[in-house]
Amino acid sequence: MELATPARLEPPAVPAERRVTDGDLLQRIADGDTAAFDTLYRRFSRPIYGLALRMLRDRGRAEEAVQETFAAIWRSAASYRPDRGPGAPWLYAVARNAIVDRTRVRGDATFPDPPEVVSPDAGPDEQVQSSYVSWRVHRAVQDLPQHEREVLELAYWSGLSQSEVARFLDIPLGTVKTRTRSGLARLADLLEGEFR
Repeated sequence: MELATPARLEPPAVPAERRVTDGDLLQRIADGDTAAFDTLYRRFSRPIYGLALRMLRDRGRAEEAVQETFAAIWRSAASYRPDRGPGAPWLYAVARNAIVDRTRVRGDATFPDPPEVVSPDAGPDEQVQSSYVSWRVHRAVQDLPQHEREVLELAYWSGLSQSEVARFLDIPLGTVKTRTRSGLARLADLLEGEFR
């Protein structure tokens, strides 16, 4: 009986359209290359449609904006300058202009006005800070001795009172208070200087 030798595996071939940059496609479109236009359309029609739909909030008008975007790309691809940057930002600028033009043609106030009152929700920077503080506190709690960690987790994350913690763990209330106090003191030492 002969053993078959496995065939050598080759990496999957990358389609030619993936190797061509957006800028290269725009330059080819400027020369009238319809295949390059088709490739660019396949790459960007969905993302541009999503952008238009978000901004216009109407499917029909979003489709019109996509059509106008690609018509403008066909007409003005020669104005793309590769030395000024990649093709995608140029293409999205054309799309944005087409979307804004679509709203002006109809005279609609499609874009929402900025709110007159400041949102009470935390902004991105505050959310990041809060997330970091939460992560750091959780990490510090993991460094506590088991008996202190257990009491603090039940009290602060499960919302139990110290009496309920004592009953739950079947230990004296004084022990719960001592472990809580020593656990919080140890946490303060672990986190000292991090949140000033």
